Amino acid sequence: MQFLFNNHKIGTDDQGREESSNSDRTLSNGAHDGENVNGEDNEKTDGGESGNDAPKKPVGFWHSSLRTTRLKVFGAWIRTVLILSTFILAILSLYWAVLFNVEQNLNSLIVFVVNFETEPGALVGPLITKITEEQIELNSMPHLGYITMPPSAYNYDPIAVRQAIYDQEAWAAIIINANATALLREAVEQGNSSFDPLGTCQIIYTSARDQDSYYDYIIPELTALQTEATSMFGEMWVKQVMANDSIQRTNLAKAPQALSPAIGFSMFDLRPFYPYVAVPAVTIGLIYLIIIAFFSFTFFLPIHMQFITPGQGHPVMKFWQLILWRWLSTLAAYLLMSLAYSLISLAFQIPFSHPPGIQTEVVNNANTFGKATFVVYWMVNFIGMGALGLACENVAMIIGQPWTAMWLIFWVITNVSTSFYAIELSPHFYYWGYAWPLHSIVEASRTLIFDLHSRLGVDFGILIAWVVVNSLIFPISCYVMRWKSQKAKQKGQ
Repeated sequence: MQFLFNNHKIGTDDQGREESSNSDRTLSNGAHDGENVNGEDNEKTDGGESGNDAPKKPVGFWHSSLRTTRLKVFGAWIRTVLILSTFILAILSLYWAVLFNVEQNLNSLIVFVVNFETEPGALVGPLITKITEEQIELNSMPHLGYITMPPSAYNYDPIAVRQAIYDQEAWAAIIINANATALLREAVEQGNSSFDPLGTCQIIYTSARDQDSYYDYIIPELTALQTEATSMFGEMWVKQVMANDSIQRTNLAKAPQALSPAIGFSMFDLRPFYPYVAVPAVTIGLIYLIIIAFFSFTFFLPIHMQFITPGQGHPVMKFWQLILWRWLSTLAAYLLMSLAYSLISLAFQIPFSHPPGIQTEVVNNANTFGKATFVVYWMVNFIGMGALGLACENVAMIIGQPWTAMWLIFWVITNVSTSFYAIELSPHFYYWGYAWPLHSIVEASRTLIFDLHSRLGVDFGILIAWVVVNSLIFPISCYVMRWKSQKAKQKGQ
């Protein structure tokens, strides 16, 4: 019985194979006949398609079947170019415009002029104050914001003026020392060879506050003022001395410096910008803090999504717990990445362990908190990365690709424009930059590295406020991203 069943099965299989073979030959002959009759393959001429499942034959760019697609592509291309061009004009203009009115705003850089020479017959102090006041009154050319301050405002103590400059009440100060003219007269009358013209006036500033503003604008203007004052006073002084027959020429020979240049300016940079390797730590290097925080989103998101991806042999995590995990792990990542960033400055020997200096004296490489300065510097970078990075996380989840690239450009330019340049020199439109995260990071970093006047409480407060606000927005952004993902999935089905 089994033998018969097997024979029947074999016969049936043979018959099926024979029918299939005959059918294939019939289709083959039919296809041959179609070629002979039509002279071409059984393919559609518009796309080279012989059936719904057959691959389409490539066609040229101007083929008629691509007409609709071409119009769609052209429209999308034009729309994209217009969007990007508008974005370039709008956002990049923020960077160009930040220094557009520097000449007109140069008087925003305040310079105190304090004349301690109040005795009768003084010449040096009145001349210098006259020069600075004339620049303010004429207003015919760009000038610093000279303000004549009474010595009584500083209890007649030049050291108090230094303290005011350290406290950033002004960008610089010109001090005319007491008895400047009297000592000069004594030198020419008695032939005092030890007389030093540089003892008549002082210029006080702190270049570590913003080295670019000092070297580009303030110091050149003050140097020009010194030249003008020395020239005008020298011409007047030589005439007076030579007209005074009571002054012995032998005494002039003993103290020629009392005749020319007669006066000079001692420069005191309370906190010099040094070492120069600190430039990246307080300027361009901080851009990478933004970029690192921005790109960490794309690195970590696939890792986090494993908790809610079905089909991986585990149940899906509750979404609110995923949000909490993402927020905590993101801050933990910022903590470690900011440490790596901070260690670069330490590796290239930027000082972080020197004791703080006396505020009214010239001190190189002083640090605000001594050996604890590096830890505070790390915390500035950590909280700063949180302020910059959480904003990037929220925007990336809400707007998605490809708009996040435009956000990064906007975020970098608005922060750089208001952090690497003195806002005082910018149009008033940029005053919102005082509340932007990078401005506080730069200010706090300069304070720690150069022992500048501390506003760390304000700086930390602004950065923490950014972290708190973005942390509150973070769960909303996560739900928006999930909603967009579900919507795209439903549309794809």
